[in-house]
Amino acid sequence: MSSYTVEIVTPIKDVILDNVSYLRCPGLDGAFGVMRKHREGVFALSIGELKIKKNGKNEYFSVGGGFAEILNDSVKLLVESLEKSNEIDVDRVNKSIERAKKRKTERDSDLNEARINASMARAINRLKISKR
Repeated sequence: MSSYTVEIVTPIKDVILDNVSYLRCPGLDGAFGVMRKHREGVFALSIGELKIKKNGKNEYFSVGGGFAEILNDSVKLLVESLEKSNEIDVDRVNKSIERAKKRKTERDSDLNEARINASMARAINRLKISKR
């Protein structure tokens, strides 16, 4: 099977993955898959699961939204956050969920509901992917 390179850029790190045969991204309108020689384009990403098949094995990552640029033989992802499933700190995630629930019930005046909901969505996504 043909492979390609995936470059992932976050505010704090860059990750380059070679020999990728399949990539599934969380698009705004639903998940989409990418194989080598995919039609080129730029796509918006939502909070969700990134699945990468590399050397016959699947790897899962939590992403916090961003953009994917698909080229003929590579994909570049610019994402707000990236965590590999086996590196997610579940205790930290659970604290984030509890903090968001508390803020939602207290109606914290410094945080609007959209920010609280986004925080909750990111935390729930990370918790789900930590079990992969």
